[in-house]
Amino acid sequence: MIKLSNNGEQLLSELVISLHELLPAIDSGKIQNTFSTVLSNYKVEVQEEYLLESDFPEKIKLFIASKKVEGLSDSTLEGYKIELRLFANSVSKKVEHITAGDIRIYLGSLEGRKMSTIGKKLNVLRTFFGFLMAEEMISRDPTLKIKQPKEEKRMSKSLNIEELEMLRESCKTIRQRAFLEVFYATGCRLSEMQQLNISDVNMQSMSCKVVGKGNKEREVYFSFKAMYHLKKYLLHRNDNESALLASIRKPYRRLSNRAIQDEIKKIAKYAGLEHKVTTHVLRHTFATLTLNNGADIVAVQELLGHSSPDTTLRYARITEERKRDQHKKYLVQ
Repeated sequence: MIKLSNNGEQLLSELVISLHELLPAIDSGKIQNTFSTVLSNYKVEVQEEYLLESDFPEKIKLFIASKKVEGLSDSTLEGYKIELRLFANSVSKKVEHITAGDIRIYLGSLEGRKMSTIGKKLNVLRTFFGFLMAEEMISRDPTLKIKQPKEEKRMSKSLNIEELEMLRESCKTIRQRAFLEVFYATGCRLSEMQQLNISDVNMQSMSCKVVGKGNKEREVYFSFKAMYHLKKYLLHRNDNESALLASIRKPYRRLSNRAIQDEIKKIAKYAGLEHKVTTHVLRHTFATLTLNNGADIVAVQELLGHSSPDTTLRYARITEERKRDQHKKYLVQ
């Protein structure tokens, strides 16, 4: 192939990508060779408007402000910022001039990443450009031409009953047992439990209200076992900290997400399950064991705070015993 300048190579790439979008059946290789020969006779210069300073920082700031007003959590907003800045650093154009080809090149450069990760990055870009379109800041949405990556279908990670009992028996302190039982019984997300105060727990009804994704409030419930160990833990505390999960050394304070996760990891290590257990795995375990025990999918959806039952179904991993029981119970003979 004829050697072109950098600008010529960029133009050639964008022409081939655009043509392939219009006519998927064309032979991209032949088209590229033909265009390369034609372009070799010309000096290609980038249009001046592409060289202007990127307006990404300003647009990202407006987008984040809008999402904050909608009630998205700080962690979600920070995730948006990081993803959008990574993409902005990979292109040198104003937002209006971003093409589907630019996005494909960016996503294609993420070698070694899972399809689910690439899909999440694309979803962030879809949300961002969709916002800009709705606000009439751009005339076209470049993400509309891009298909969602096909994700790998994998079983959700959860513990079986034997592994759950191993964790229980491996707890070294009253505090560790309370943490384990509370996360398993409620099925709460880490951030939801971290925000709870002691006063939020209704000891009589064995329940509390948590604030989940999208700033949505829901009620979750403790088991008798969880409530027993939680009360025991609270009675042994000698601090005045309002947080339900607090540090054990002065100055007493609310535990961070990382500190809570580290405590669960310690229990997992004692049980020989250090590579299998996180607070989210306990949430998966709650969903899986509850569904396998015959719970209604809609009820579990509400308990987990999912907006769609399809999300809840991803957590469901029916056991062989449960499948056998269902077959015997419902097969028409």
